[in-house]
Amino acid sequence: MKNKISITILIISIGFNLFLFGRWFIFEHAYEPSESEQVILSEMVLKTVESKEYKKLAEKENIIAIDANMDKNKGGKFPYYFGVSVRTDIQTYLFACSNEQCSEMESAGTTYSRYKDEDPRVPFEK
Repeated sequence: MKNKISITILIISIGFNLFLFGRWFIFEHAYEPSESEQVILSEMVLKTVESKEYKKLAEKENIIAIDANMDKNKGGKFPYYFGVSVRTDIQTYLFACSNEQCSEMESAGTTYSRYKDEDPRVPFEK
């Protein structure tokens, strides 16, 4: 009887751990950058701020935030699954590497910005 309970608990534990590892590997691993990828993303933010397109954008619109992101599920190879989002009060602009060496960042398009249709959420109101 004691062995059956121990084996049952062992099987449940192994199954649960496999489930957690699978969930992390399939869903979260593709979106959470490692330490070396975080360094790359930081350098990409700097290259974005130094780019000509960003400087033109900064002259025309009020920049609210800059966010670096990674999505290995969108396809492509290194470094094309990295991106930088520049949020303004009008829209969000996407920047990506212009070549495989990522020597420069270029505008890769735009996307919806919550600030376009909503009031900013910062500063907080009491």
